[in-house]
Amino acid sequence: MAQFRCLEFPNTTGVSMCRFIAYTGEPILMDELLYAPNNSLILQSYKAKEREEPLNGDRFGVGWYTPEVDPFPGVFKSITPACSNQNLRHLATKIRSRCFFAHVRAATHGIPVMEVNCHPFMAGWLLWMHNGQVGGFPLLKRKLINLLSEDRYATIQGTTDSEHAFALFLDFLGKREGTAMLYQMKIAMSKTLATLARLARDNNIAETSFLDFCVSNGDDPIAVRYVSDPSKNPASLYCSEEGSYRLIGGEARLVDTVTSDHAVIVSSERLTDRPKDWNVIPQNHLVMIDRNLTVKTEPLT
Repeated sequence: MAQFRCLEFPNTTGVSMCRFIAYTGEPILMDELLYAPNNSLILQSYKAKEREEPLNGDRFGVGWYTPEVDPFPGVFKSITPACSNQNLRHLATKIRSRCFFAHVRAATHGIPVMEVNCHPFMAGWLLWMHNGQVGGFPLLKRKLINLLSEDRYATIQGTTDSEHAFALFLDFLGKREGTAMLYQMKIAMSKTLATLARLARDNNIAETSFLDFCVSNGDDPIAVRYVSDPSKNPASLYCSEEGSYRLIGGEARLVDTVTSDHAVIVSSERLTDRPKDWNVIPQNHLVMIDRNLTVKTEPLT
C-alpha cells in the first residue's frame, strides 16, 4: 500500500486550478486509480506537475456508480486533504465501479472551504466537476442567478462558480437528471459555455475563464477544455482511450488492447509515464464518451 505524506497550506494564488480524473471502463477498485499510478491523483493533491502551484490540498471528493445497487451515484467528500484522509484510503479499497469521478481542490482565494463546495456535485443520476474558474464570477454571480429557474436556484447549497455553472447546465438540460442522453448533455454543455461567455462579454469582464467541465450520467461522460481568451493556455486535460488499465506487479499501466476490456480516462494530468497513452484534449474542444467507450472529440462552436 502506497504511503503519502502531505502538508496543508492555503491556496493564495487567486485562481482555482484543481485536478480531477474521470474513469469509464471495466469495473476496477477506486484504489487502483487514485493511489497506484506514478502520477496518481493523490500525489497531485500536493505535488501536481502541470500547475504553477503544485498544491491541491483544499479538500476532495469522489463519486461513483454501482447500478446493480442503485442508479443514483454515491458521493464522498471531506474537508481534510486527500493525501491524509484515512477514510478515503480505506473506502477506495472497497469500492469497485465502472464509472467514477475524483477531484482534489485548490479553492479560489476568498471562497470558503466547506464540504458543500467540494466536487463532484450531484443531481439525480448526474455527477459534475470542474477545474478552473468562471472569470469575474463575483461580478457575474447575481446575473447568472437571475437566469436560473426558481426550482434550480433553490438546489444550490454552496458558493462556488462550479456549482452555479452546474445549475445553469441543469436548466438547459430540463428535467432529465435521471434520463439525460449523450446528445442532450452535449447541447446543454454548449449552451452553458455560450451563456457564460455572453455574460462575460455583456458585462465587460476582462478576467479569463478556464473551464474544464466534466459531467456523466453513469454511462456517457462528457468533458470540455475551454479558455475564454484563445491567446492563453487552457488548464491541462488529457484523454487515454486505447488501453486497458491494469496493475502489473503493483505498477499501474495502460496496456495496448483491441478487445472490449479497454478503459477511457479523462485526467487533468497524465497518470502514467508512457506519453503515447495520453492524448491532449485540444483547446476549446468537447470530448464525448458513449457507453460503448467510443470517444468523439469536437470543436466548441
